[in-house]
Amino acid sequence: MKKLKIGNVKLENPLFLAPMVDVSNLAYRLLCRKYGAAICYTEMLQAEGLIHGGARMKSKTLTNKEDKPLGIQITGRRISDFKKIIPKLYSYELVDLNCGCPGHLTVVHGSGSYLMKSPEKIASIIKLLKDNSLTTTAKIRLGFNKNNVIEVVKKIEKAGADCVTVHARLASQKRGVPADWKWFSKIKKKIGIPLIGNGDVFAPKDAEKLLEVCDGVMIARAAIGNPMIFENILHYLKTGKEKKFDYKKNLKIYLEYIKLAKKYDLLNTSNLKYIGGKFLRGFQKAPEKRNEFMKLKNY
Repeated sequence: MKKLKIGNVKLENPLFLAPMVDVSNLAYRLLCRKYGAAICYTEMLQAEGLIHGGARMKSKTLTNKEDKPLGIQITGRRISDFKKIIPKLYSYELVDLNCGCPGHLTVVHGSGSYLMKSPEKIASIIKLLKDNSLTTTAKIRLGFNKNNVIEVVKKIEKAGADCVTVHARLASQKRGVPADWKWFSKIKKKIGIPLIGNGDVFAPKDAEKLLEVCDGVMIARAAIGNPMIFENILHYLKTGKEKKFDYKKNLKIYLEYIKLAKKYDLLNTSNLKYIGGKFLRGFQKAPEKRNEFMKLKNY
């Protein structure tokens, strides 16, 4: 199995769980690790929010000794904010700068994918983190409204980043627009640091194809409601055969998620419904059961 090293962080395989809002909490990360994810991240956090802390931020940064290696993903609009949070970052194996989130509130704030408009700012933030001895990566898109990915990845590498993850869409493109994978080979020719591919990886064959060019694969939507995706990809890479989706086992994994969420005080109805609805798949009348499930009123 292909192993990967990012800075001083050694990974057992090339599969990454993407940072996802309202998904990538401690409970869900532990499940994905159990089924093969080599590394996980917190959900994207604003540097400003980390400065002020609070109960909500505490739950988003909750971790334990089994949750390793763990990356903290941060975005922000002011370099001064990143300077203030440096002491809070040393407990993580790596720090990932988000320059790819296309969410309206994030973009209006001047962070996330909006940073793709300012390659020099991206480079300055990465240099700051590296100058403070932090293993540093960046997650970007092909561009904001226009493609400037080659310019950005070159600046990211020059600034000292240990790795870059590229989601192969523009920030202005929705999920209905296919990820443009041809850019991975173009990017790989321009940089010497590891390249992690992201976008439209739904099946083991997708991961295999991406690994022909990229050093690693980051999985997002396909992992929501199916932590076994990592196990299935690893099995396929080893044997060339896909495992049949086991919906009964998958439902048991959801019950395990509930127990973990309860253990770590992460239970809330909206989260249980959103994630639970994704687990209800692969069996006869699943849509009907999903509708029933979504009408439940409490835990």
